Amino acid sequence: MTRALVFLVAAVVGLVAWSIPASADQACKPVVGHFEAVLVPPGQGHCPVAPPPPEQPALCTAGRVWGGIQGNYQFVRSTIALKSGDQLLGADTGSIDLVSPFGGFASLITFDGGTGAMSNATGQIRLRGEFSASEGTTAGDYLGTLCSQ
Repeated sequence: MTRALVFLVAAVVGLVAWSIPASADQACKPVVGHFEAVLVPPGQGHCPVAPPPPEQPALCTAGRVWGGIQGNYQFVRSTIALKSGDQLLGADTGSIDLVSPFGGFASLITFDGGTGAMSNATGQIRLRGEFSASEGTTAGDYLGTLCSQ
């Protein structure tokens, strides 16, 4: 082998060896549970003021989660205030069926940090549930993985 190839192989082996302990420090666990929430009007609580037309106001909710993750949450950017006092942050994507009488929805929250023990949290949960525009509520269940240190 040439000297450059030996150096490249040594660098790759070193990088792999260095990255294994970093990922091993995170403990991942499956999480399963339920949620319920109410709509929060634009300009109230954590919900931003509605932008001028033609922009659409943000859809904001506030409620609680229980099961594998327990605490209160606010949705614009998903923030969960855990019972421990730490916060878990995530980005939410999904869809809501506003046309049918069933009002179903599905979303995916990808965790990207938080505070305290959740500062390096990662993972995802999939949510599915019902949305009632007339009552201003959502409820359903979640399933996924939460990784933290």
